[in-house]
Amino acid sequence: MNDQQPIPANEMERIITLSDFDLDYSNISDNLKDLTRLAAKVAGTDISLINLIDSFTQWTVSSHGLELDQMPREESVCQYTIVQPEEFEVPDLAADQRFKDKFYVAGELGLRYYYGVPLRASGQHIGALCVLDTAKHHLTPEKVELLKIIADEIVNRLQTLKVIDSLKSQVSDISENQRRVAHDIRGPLGGIIGLAQIISEQGDENTMEEVLEFINLIHKSGKSILELADEILSADKAKAKNSIEPLSSSDYNLVVLKDKLIKLYAPQAVNKKIQFKVNITPETGTIPFSKNKLLQIIGNLISNAIKFTPIEGSVTVKLSLKPDTDHNTLNIEIEDTGVGMDQQKITQILDGKGESTSGTGGEQGYGFGFALVKHLVDTLKGNINIVSNMGKGTVISLLLPMVKPN
Repeated sequence: MNDQQPIPANEMERIITLSDFDLDYSNISDNLKDLTRLAAKVAGTDISLINLIDSFTQWTVSSHGLELDQMPREESVCQYTIVQPEEFEVPDLAADQRFKDKFYVAGELGLRYYYGVPLRASGQHIGALCVLDTAKHHLTPEKVELLKIIADEIVNRLQTLKVIDSLKSQVSDISENQRRVAHDIRGPLGGIIGLAQIISEQGDENTMEEVLEFINLIHKSGKSILELADEILSADKAKAKNSIEPLSSSDYNLVVLKDKLIKLYAPQAVNKKIQFKVNITPETGTIPFSKNKLLQIIGNLISNAIKFTPIEGSVTVKLSLKPDTDHNTLNIEIEDTGVGMDQQKITQILDGKGESTSGTGGEQGYGFGFALVKHLVDTLKGNINIVSNMGKGTVISLLLPMVKPN
């Protein structure tokens, strides 16, 4: 058995490209299922999958013929596809030393045939479109070309989703501003109209003093509208700290983020028999904040914590939000009962130079998870702190300034 796992030469650039899509792997299946089904039909296989591969995990974001959400990267076949310039084929998985003992080959699934095409975005292979079957198979050159076209369309869909999310956020901002303008100018405009009506109805009965007073009131109302316009153009009013605010497609709150983390990472913990918890501060649980790169940052840290925590151990995530006038601060704490790390390792991580090591269950290390986290945290102008004791565990704390939604 070959224990050496394939790592693309441009791995750091590759996972940064994937993180730039800012995907929630749990909710994009509906946008891709038609292409997944089409790939199986074109290839004539029972199964087709769209897999995205990050530092630790292969995420199956759409599937046909097989219910699958994720698997460790080192267990996958697609990890070999992303290092190929074009495609990767395994005529008989059971006869290949790299795969013959994998659960999807030796187990009940009994898969035999694999063909994968890299998903190429900005020159980087972020994942693979693959087709599989329980019987040996053959793809003609025409079918291979069609699969490559489908792979390109998958990336186009992902890029489109990214643009749509951005546009939705902008539309949400515009709609909110329109609502606020309509609400806030109603009072001053109503006052102006009322005063003008009084002047009109009284006509010649108005004394000069009364007219000047009315004009003065109209001036004040008009000035308040101008001040409101200046305020809207410069900055939004401060919102009530504990009010329940609606979420746009580009926002999370603590409640939503907790649910996402449990859905995505609890399976990894269960698979390794590790207790996994996510705790939040309920008093700020519904305040929205930008979801920008949060799943990529927290997800990498959770996967790493699970990797270095032995069976029967625990990984606990604590999330809290500190509202402020200009921005909210998200506090993330990830605590594990794992093997811990020495000061040299901590220094390497904080310098963005984490090295690859193997996990407590023999999981393959790739050495880029922490480097990606450090890169993303720095991009968001956040802070990261690590406290660890060898043999006892590690606590990683993050402070991330969150731009307040409009």
